[in-house]
Amino acid sequence: MPKALLLENLHPQARSILEAAGFDVTTRTGALDESELIEALEGVHLLGIRSKTQVTQTVLENAPDLVSVGAYCIGTNQIDLAGAAHRGIATFNAPFSNTRSVVEVAIADIISLTRRLTVFNAEMHDGIWNKSATGAHEVRGRTLGIIGYGNIGTQLSVLAENLGMRVVFYDTAEKLALGNARRMDTLDELLETADVVTLHVDGRAGNAGLFGAKQIARMKPGAILLNLSRGFVVDPASVRDAIVSGHLSGAAIDVFPVEPKRKGDPFESELRGLPNVILTPHTGGSTEEAQEAIGIFVSNKVRDYFATGSTTLSVNLPNLALDTTPGVHRVAYLHRNVPGVLAAVNATLAEHGVNIEGQLLATRGEIGYVVTDAGSPVDEAAIAALRSRPESVRLRLLS
Repeated sequence: MPKALLLENLHPQARSILEAAGFDVTTRTGALDESELIEALEGVHLLGIRSKTQVTQTVLENAPDLVSVGAYCIGTNQIDLAGAAHRGIATFNAPFSNTRSVVEVAIADIISLTRRLTVFNAEMHDGIWNKSATGAHEVRGRTLGIIGYGNIGTQLSVLAENLGMRVVFYDTAEKLALGNARRMDTLDELLETADVVTLHVDGRAGNAGLFGAKQIARMKPGAILLNLSRGFVVDPASVRDAIVSGHLSGAAIDVFPVEPKRKGDPFESELRGLPNVILTPHTGGSTEEAQEAIGIFVSNKVRDYFATGSTTLSVNLPNLALDTTPGVHRVAYLHRNVPGVLAAVNATLAEHGVNIEGQLLATRGEIGYVVTDAGSPVDEAAIAALRSRPESVRLRLLS
């Protein structure tokens, strides 16, 4: 029975799906640091995490039984993907499941900050009646600048236009503009144009420090800034300075460079206590609907990988899926991408009297993946011969 360790309060559906597939599942509520994780992974074949747990090279080196990592979130920058691939550890995430939730909270933040609802709310709780239109605006007719025009950015673009906003966007990749959105040639052009700037970039290392004092200074006086992407993208100290000086009229920050590991842990930030600043605890995608969808999606992906060898939508291994046929015996072989592997696999199987019924090969960078269906049982001698080959990374006999 394969063992699974699920961390960081994953949706109950994640556990249910895996248990129904025959996994022995252990759950823990919070994230684990490196040494804790290494200890917890002894004998574990599947690790399920969200964004806090760091799956480092050291962790991978000390987890010989680990077969797959499920990231129950969008981002995978908390995982050493290359290191996992070179050890034959398939990694899956949920690139689409919480898109709507992030978009809805972005819309809520934009309206709340533009209408200064945060300020009015705080004053009312302090017993102050301050009925005033000063600084409060409709979002209709204002310009939204989206940095990162991917799944979230494009959906936000459509909904913002439905509210009557003008939309401009900037992306380093070529993207098709939806509706009346306009692509900006440079980031500076977007910053000088937008009344609201929102960041929806991915977690690649090159985006670290993307948005600091220089970029904020290019924004229009009185503009609003949102970051619901990655904590390392925006410099919090620069945001604070711009709010205190009045250059920015508001900000909404959902992600931070350093975040607590567990629910209830103390949170420290220079952005606390500022007027018209919304701080949320990395909950942009945390709705019950999104977490259920993520739990189902990722658990189904890792279940299928263990059962059939399917790597469809894996973020670090070659993607392939061979249809399952009753009565066949499947060999899933991860290897270094060097010439002659397929011929060597077939020759080895032929030497041991194995007739091939179906086969697929895919490569991704330095890693190759061959899934072979045999019409008769594959004996231990054939498996041992394949495992002993110099290019071998991981071999699994699935049926």
